[in-house]
Amino acid sequence: MNDPTRDQRIQTVCLFVLATVAVAGALYWLQAVMVPFVLSLFIALGMSPLIDLQTSKLRMPRWLAVVVTLLVAVAFLGLVGVLITTSANGLAANAYTYQAQVRGLIDGLLERLPLEQYGIDPNEFVRLPLQAISTMAVGIANAFVALVSQGSIVLIFLMFLLLGGSATTRPVGGMWAQVESRVKRYIVFKFILSGITGVLVGLILSMLGVDLAGAFGLMAFLLNFIPSIGSIVATLLPLPVVLVSPDVSGLTIILALVLPGAVQMFIGNVVEPKVMGDELDLHPVTILLSLMIWGAIWGIVGMLLATPIVAVMKIFFERSELTRPVADLLAGRLDRLGEAP
Repeated sequence: MNDPTRDQRIQTVCLFVLATVAVAGALYWLQAVMVPFVLSLFIALGMSPLIDLQTSKLRMPRWLAVVVTLLVAVAFLGLVGVLITTSANGLAANAYTYQAQVRGLIDGLLERLPLEQYGIDPNEFVRLPLQAISTMAVGIANAFVALVSQGSIVLIFLMFLLLGGSATTRPVGGMWAQVESRVKRYIVFKFILSGITGVLVGLILSMLGVDLAGAFGLMAFLLNFIPSIGSIVATLLPLPVVLVSPDVSGLTIILALVLPGAVQMFIGNVVEPKVMGDELDLHPVTILLSLMIWGAIWGIVGMLLATPIVAVMKIFFERSELTRPVADLLAGRLDRLGEAP
């Protein structure tokens, strides 16, 4: 005898898998449009408390509060642009020094390796890392240009989203109100904690005399939005510059790794859980899988947005009896999967 509920669940799962594959393909194909739009949507949610503060406390008209908020966003992006430009100029000015240092490190390494016994020309072996460094520098420059061009599109979307926002209060128990409340809290607290992390990392590297300390602080701020993986990458990112910088002692190299890593671990594992708690109610494995999936679809921006996007999906799944097991799976509540709706 067939169980209608069981058949309906199987049909729902099959349709969900097919829809997921179709939506992922569409999002990958439309990433040039969807990435700036979704990024601006989450930025608008994060900036809405600033607009609400101006309208409620300062009694400013909404349009004026939106204009002030947009000016703050433009000033922040301008500061980021100046920091990136200054760091790029410093990197270009010291390029020959870095290249000589890299060559010295490679020569010292080649003296200890009997490459000629295996028919390998050491001079050809040296060219490979130097060409890789040049290729990486060109790639970073192109990435910055793409980021600036996307930033202008994000500002345009952001302007229309903020100007088109309604000042009316939504129902407290509504689904969108729940989504907005959770995501807004996550973005605001994550922005504050990431800003503190970036400032501390930048100050530590600057006091240690590491080149491009401001740029590495900025990268620590941005990468802190990527759970788990971002803090590791941000800690290891200054290592190549520290190694190729002249007059750098072994103690400086150790401190440049240990101190920023300690800041990342303390804020990420001690401060953030106490401040934010389990705000998004997502299992760590779910977060890691979402990072890989959205990173494959939208690249670095997808990894930045992966956690709030999956949190929004989980809230939608919780609203229906048929998709509630998917929400329980995302939260890691496996004991509920076998319960009847």
